[in-house]
Amino acid sequence: MLGSPEFPLLSKSGDIIIGGAFSVHSQIVASSFSLSDAPDPLICTRLNFREFRFAQTMIFAIEEINKSSSLLPNVSVGYKIFDSCGSTLPSTRAAMGLINGQERTFGNTCSGHSTVHAIVGTSESSSTLVLSQIAGIFQIPVISHFSTCACLSNRKEHPSFFRTIPSDYYQSRALAQLVKYFGWTWVGAVRSDNDYGNNGMATFIEAATKEGICVEYSEAIARTASKEQVERVVRVISRGSAKVLIAFLSYDEMDALLEAALSQNLTGLQWVGSESWITAHHLATMKYSGILYGSIGFAIKKAKIVGFQDPQNHILKEFWEETFGCSFQSSLQETKQCSGSERLRDIKNPFTDVSELRISNNVYKAVYAVAHAMHSMLKCGENKIFNLTLDVNFSLESGEKVYFDERGDPAATYQLVNWQMNSAGDIVFVVVGSYDASLQSGKEFTINGLNITWGPISVCSESCPPGFRQAMIKGKPICCFSCITCAAGEISNSTNSAECSPCPLEYWSNEDHNKCVPKVLEFLSYEETMGTLLTAFSLFGAGLTLVVSFVFCWFRHTPLVKASNSELSFFLLFSLTLCFLCSLTFIGRPTDWSCMLRHVAFGITFALCISCILTKTITVVIAFKARTPVNTVPQCLASYQRMGVVGGTFLQVLVCVVWLALAPPFPHKNTIYAAERIILECNLGSSIGFWVVLGYIGLLAVLCLILAFLARKLPDNFNEAKFITFSMLIFSAVWVTFIPAYVSSPGKFTVAVEIFAILASSFGLLFCIFAPKCYILLLKPERNTKNHMMGRDLQKKKLSENDK
Repeated sequence: MLGSPEFPLLSKSGDIIIGGAFSVHSQIVASSFSLSDAPDPLICTRLNFREFRFAQTMIFAIEEINKSSSLLPNVSVGYKIFDSCGSTLPSTRAAMGLINGQERTFGNTCSGHSTVHAIVGTSESSSTLVLSQIAGIFQIPVISHFSTCACLSNRKEHPSFFRTIPSDYYQSRALAQLVKYFGWTWVGAVRSDNDYGNNGMATFIEAATKEGICVEYSEAIARTASKEQVERVVRVISRGSAKVLIAFLSYDEMDALLEAALSQNLTGLQWVGSESWITAHHLATMKYSGILYGSIGFAIKKAKIVGFQDPQNHILKEFWEETFGCSFQSSLQETKQCSGSERLRDIKNPFTDVSELRISNNVYKAVYAVAHAMHSMLKCGENKIFNLTLDVNFSLESGEKVYFDERGDPAATYQLVNWQMNSAGDIVFVVVGSYDASLQSGKEFTINGLNITWGPISVCSESCPPGFRQAMIKGKPICCFSCITCAAGEISNSTNSAECSPCPLEYWSNEDHNKCVPKVLEFLSYEETMGTLLTAFSLFGAGLTLVVSFVFCWFRHTPLVKASNSELSFFLLFSLTLCFLCSLTFIGRPTDWSCMLRHVAFGITFALCISCILTKTITVVIAFKARTPVNTVPQCLASYQRMGVVGGTFLQVLVCVVWLALAPPFPHKNTIYAAERIILECNLGSSIGFWVVLGYIGLLAVLCLILAFLARKLPDNFNEAKFITFSMLIFSAVWVTFIPAYVSSPGKFTVAVEIFAILASSFGLLFCIFAPKCYILLLKPERNTKNHMMGRDLQKKKLSENDK
């Protein structure tokens, strides 16, 4: 039997008529068109077993209601089922036939009222859109069992539309969460080129983008697409790098795609399916197992309809012929003749398989929803059934609750189904999780039957490990990125970090840039080579000074030591020892006390040293410029020498006391100069104080240099002033060079420069002033006489005076 959308396929009279629209046939027979004749009725072929089962489910539910004594008692329910042929044009004619009730939809007159009180159908969203728009004009409720397009939830455009299947608004988001759960950030997509596929895929892509998922390609397949067009889509899929394919396809488009995929040997993909085909048993065969094995997707909950058995109507003949591949017409030679004794239970097809009554249960619920609405309408005297349909709330015998929200949608609950193979080698649908949109955000989606490591790896770029960050590649989606090492001082401690985080001020990134570690503290320590060498030179200088002091003490009664002003010499040697030792305070970890001690000790010891030299220079000048003999110089000069040394040093002590009182030096962690390390240094507290201390030493040195220069022409055999001049020149050269080196040296080298200046100037004073004297004392004792100290000219003068 052939179907037509212009005539009822199945019908039964009753007090209440429920209309039905199902794609019992899925292929339209092309007909000729003429401008002079009326168009021929549309004829549909190719029996769709699943849709036929939907129609039978509707009839079964109505017959069950008619037998009920509690629901619509004493009211007979009839039906009028049209074939929508899976297309919008036949659906339009079916809608007009359901509403108008005439044999030819486009007749000259209309009956003036609808022949049906409600309509159940259709399975396709595009066909349902047409049906809902037409029926909505007459306020006839349309309850769909399989149309999932979110666009149908718009109450302004579809005020009388209801459905017993959740909207794709939820399914698309559930699919996005599923893809994210398995870490598939790079996916391909294929959809039906209709309202179902286009709207569902658009919602999925929107939700997936928010989850950080990228779609490599999105192809569409129309129901009327040619074989070449479908093969082109398969080639796009096979050339893609994504290992996961989101298939938002209707039943028929999925069939066409699989045939093309089979011919091109398309394997190695993880299929993620929509509810339209994910539980289709006719796909779960060995034929497609190499392609679809392991598929996963969301399906409507499975149910069991008690008493639902074989068909009992006039379409049975066509069903029987299609099922068994036979014909009741004996004249057909190419097919075998049906005997009528074939066993339906030996056949497996979408009709006979009642183990997966998911969508059929939606048809069952839709019929009962209409019956409950009609029951309330008759009981309350209401004349608008679609208002009452919105308020229905009942439970089936199975315990399942049926109700609609303000948009006409049911509760959005799904089962997560995975295609697995049983021990017999057959593919079975295993429930491995669920989705319930009514639960709290973040808890809607649960998986209990799969490990998170299951499935392929489908990413555009390999994950960036800790220590790296993602860098977008120009012209490519956000899922395609390169991994760049975090900059110095920044870390990332998680996989696929979008950016690196800077470490706190006193921390730095480790070598792998995945952890912040305390920065290296840098200061001049005794353990390092430079600190050890400077310490050794400091101790050597102090020891050498003590040796010179011992030599001078041993020869303290000799003319040379006496002529050198032994008291000032010992003062000078003592101050030089302190100068050498004060450099040790600059080595080691800076503390409050060491910072104050190092600069104060430096300032006072050098002030004492230069004061001694200055006093010695003044004494030399006075001694050799005096008109009276040396032995007649007032003995009170010794007390003046002590006062000079103490006075010169006291002024420096006073400056240091003021400095320490107002702004003393303190330890400071310098993080500005070197980002990767902390330089422990002594902050001067007051730069003015430091430069005043240094300037005062410089002033004493300049005065000493001037006086020594003026006394440079003293007798040759006593070169005290000349040696002082040389020592002051060296001292001044060292400290003048120190200033720019001190300012420009980084970190611990600043301290090293200061120590070097201290040691160099101390060694310069020690060698220039005392080395010549030690040379005479130890190696030329014959020159250590009073006559030699007085000079040859003076000695000759005395001899000539004696001759006279």
